[in-house]
Amino acid sequence: MAAAVEVCHVACCANRAGGGAVSWGRGGLLAFGSCRDVVLYEPAARRAAAALRGHAGRVNCVRWVRRRDGASETELISGGSDKQLILWEWNGTGTWNNQLVKSIPLKGHAEAVCAVDAVYQSDEPDLNLLIASAASDSTVRIWSRHGSEVKCTEILQFGNGFVMDVCLSFLPGSNVPILACGGDDCKISLFIQQNGQFQKMLILSGHEDWIRGIEWAVCGEDLFLTSCAQDCLIRIWKVCTKSKQLPETEDDSIRLKENVFTVKDTDTTYAITLESVLAGHENWVYAVHWQPSFSKDGSMQQPMRILSASMDKTVIIWEPDKESGVWLEQASVRVGEVGGNTLGFFDCQFSPDGSMIVAHAFHGALHLWKQATVNKKEWTPEVVISGHFNSVEDVKWDPEGEFIISVGSDQTTRLFAPWKRKQETEVTWHEIARPQVHGYDMRCLAMIGRFQFVSGADEKVLRVFRAPKNFIENFSNITG
Repeated sequence: MAAAVEVCHVACCANRAGGGAVSWGRGGLLAFGSCRDVVLYEPAARRAAAALRGHAGRVNCVRWVRRRDGASETELISGGSDKQLILWEWNGTGTWNNQLVKSIPLKGHAEAVCAVDAVYQSDEPDLNLLIASAASDSTVRIWSRHGSEVKCTEILQFGNGFVMDVCLSFLPGSNVPILACGGDDCKISLFIQQNGQFQKMLILSGHEDWIRGIEWAVCGEDLFLTSCAQDCLIRIWKVCTKSKQLPETEDDSIRLKENVFTVKDTDTTYAITLESVLAGHENWVYAVHWQPSFSKDGSMQQPMRILSASMDKTVIIWEPDKESGVWLEQASVRVGEVGGNTLGFFDCQFSPDGSMIVAHAFHGALHLWKQATVNKKEWTPEVVISGHFNSVEDVKWDPEGEFIISVGSDQTTRLFAPWKRKQETEVTWHEIARPQVHGYDMRCLAMIGRFQFVSGADEKVLRVFRAPKNFIENFSNITG
């Protein structure tokens, strides 16, 4: 009789692919690209729920398709270096796994896909789905699903420029789709769908470097757009319906400049104004996200809170002051890393209820913080999945069979061991140390003692490592 085999630990991490490689769904699942897979992780249970396989290249972007009624998502879309998108559909029964998930490949881009977004065009998720994807071929493709068929309906050309992020939403008080594209020209291009085709309506200027992230949020009758760029700044724009009743009177008062456009299909005029400019980061801002909306008393509520991640090793929560309405960095809500060889954060996400935040670091690690129940301004680090974000090349047990050391083409050597806690009977495995962060892809490994190993990389040099006494003492405390 064969012995029962079960998975006790999964080690993986998010790809080094800039913003967009991580997405947190309302059902509590955190989706991220890890090498060629889309991994679904449950932060609450600290376990990997599934690995969706279908891409032939690195997964660069992942996005849950938000349902308009606030229910848990049943669809996920991903884009990769294999020049294709994959729409993952779950039938809504059981749990997410490879057997229950249907994949629909969307092919057409000539280069790697770097950003994707999707919205339902009605409250019924089974009906029309609108998808926008940006790739390194200087195009943004619009895809439409009617029934079970998904096809490319339009290609937006950007010449020699690159679009770094895309985001879809609907104009206030209507079902007219609006698409925002941020790129290397330091401008945000707004496209409105009219007569079934997206037409460029407006260009929002202000950023002084490449735009890295953009995201829409619907708040009441207004539509807000937040953007971040390599100029270290975050901008918030407001779109609202413009009243035609009163002509503007000439006076000397100082007013914000309005960008006005009219949608012919509905004969409605809209005005876009700059709501705020947030300065607090000291390096490139790679990602900016709104706290997810939630359903309350039959309507969707949008919290006015923004999360941003930067290469300055910090993640900041922003929200408007209750008295003045001015957007401020929330007092003492700036989390991140101090020292070390890290290079900051690529992406960040709020949990569905806003009580946790996750950040995706340059070296692939995910960082999780949880809001304290008593002091709401205090955020404490939590345990989260970690591992290699590229192919694992070699793995070895220590001579006594208690822990594992692995090397990978992400240029790191990592040590995994069981964490034994006095108050808990369950023993869980974790990445305990990263003995080697190299400049070449790692290839081979050999243990020559309990705390000694030899590793080899593409540079064709073997290196011998021995654990210092301080590490051995801390390691013994962790593993019991």
